[in-house]
Amino acid sequence: MRYAYTLTTALLLGGAAVSLATGFPAGAQVAQNDDATMARVVPRSGAPASFADLTEQLQPAVVNISTRQRVQVQGGGQNPFAGTPFEGLFSGPGGQPTTREAQSLGSGFIMSSDGYVVTNNHVVATQGRNGTIEAITVTTTDGTEYDAELVGTDAQSDLAVLKIKRDKPFPFVNFGDSRQARVGDWIIAIGNPFGLGGTVTSGIISAVYRATGGGGAYDRYLQTDAAINRGNSGGPMFDMGGNVIGINNAIFSPTGGSVGIGFAIPAETAEPIVRKLIAGEAIERGYLGIQIQPVSEDLAASLGIPHNRGEFIQSVVPGGAAAKAGLRAGDVVTKVAGKDVTPEQTLSYIVANTKPGTRIPVEIMREGKRMTITATVDTRPSEDELQQNFANPDDNGEDGYANPRTDGDQSFIAETLGLSVTPLTAQIARQLGVSEDTKGLVIAAVDNSSDAAGKGLRRGDIVLTANYQEVGSVSELEGIVRSAKNDKREAVLLRVQRRGQPAIYVPLRMR
Repeated sequence: MRYAYTLTTALLLGGAAVSLATGFPAGAQVAQNDDATMARVVPRSGAPASFADLTEQLQPAVVNISTRQRVQVQGGGQNPFAGTPFEGLFSGPGGQPTTREAQSLGSGFIMSSDGYVVTNNHVVATQGRNGTIEAITVTTTDGTEYDAELVGTDAQSDLAVLKIKRDKPFPFVNFGDSRQARVGDWIIAIGNPFGLGGTVTSGIISAVYRATGGGGAYDRYLQTDAAINRGNSGGPMFDMGGNVIGINNAIFSPTGGSVGIGFAIPAETAEPIVRKLIAGEAIERGYLGIQIQPVSEDLAASLGIPHNRGEFIQSVVPGGAAAKAGLRAGDVVTKVAGKDVTPEQTLSYIVANTKPGTRIPVEIMREGKRMTITATVDTRPSEDELQQNFANPDDNGEDGYANPRTDGDQSFIAETLGLSVTPLTAQIARQLGVSEDTKGLVIAAVDNSSDAAGKGLRRGDIVLTANYQEVGSVSELEGIVRSAKNDKREAVLLRVQRRGQPAIYVPLRMR
């Protein structure tokens, strides 16, 4: 189970066609949620008096999934029995890494009579980079265990497909249309929470297309108050027609258990990816090569624009699609390919679901002016490549800028922004590992009670611009801040660089 805290299409043979392709007699098996069958078991008016018939019909297609793994662990200081007679049981000689057995547990559902099983990638993923999967076991509701073959995984969408075999058809369920889901609709979730075995919970859809704040190409979920706990991952979310409209994936929880906020991958997102995994096709996603953040209230206040509209570009990958198109750090993207960028329809989601090579218009706001730029969508790199593009090393350097110069009103800057700053000299630039011709102000101190401290600014950060204007002196920064106050702005937008990191924009509330 994953947690959120701050949180193309290839057609496969289906139904009777699948039975012919697999050698099963046509009509020998229909989906557990076949329309004709469901009409007999689903209450149609008002709140259901009972979910018993619905559960009895659907549960045979829901499975438990467990893995057996070998995971490499470090010895030495990480061994809780280091220095005791039991040390050798948990680490190799001399504190060398050793391996231990680990398990994972989750849920899934059979999507075809010939035994294709859908689940979450994290249910069958290794624990750590050096882990290996030794076995995957799928257990059906009658207690029968099957050795499962891993057909394919997709880490970015957190989906995986397994295959199990037997001489007769399996009970299965079909995907539904999650686009028809509405807030307030009844749903049930079937899975294996805490390893208890088949368990059913009910609730309603609390939100559609909810972004959890985790970012990425698929931060778009169905939210429910149905209890989802550890072990529910990968299990199906059914509507009252017995359709799989979501795959249970994550919860928001300060305790590790359900608090009534659960998330499921919508079927409209999951089904095309699952079909591609079964067909062995590559999954390509669109990519522009930018690092973005939502337009928060503080950021909107610093820019003088409505908040929760558009997304702000923090940095641009050199040589990427966005850079080639002319997008810059500091631009606010308001619309992509004719679609408004909103919290429910993020820039990442729109672009990821655009075919690489497609030319799309990108509407932006740059320094208060609206413009449209045409970009050619690139192919999204792997997660490892993305981390390299936006590296984030720590700053452990020493400084030599303890005494700020007083070429401006330091008291005004300190009172308004909670910062003490000094001009960036060539000597300080060398100490901070930046080019000697870099122009800016170095933060010498941060008031712990200020918004700057809350936003993570710290001693040694370099302020490059304020409200898109370069600042090389305290007086220049002072003038920009006073001007923002005169314009009745509540925040000022700083572009800040930290040792070894790309510069980012930080909106600071003024006091």
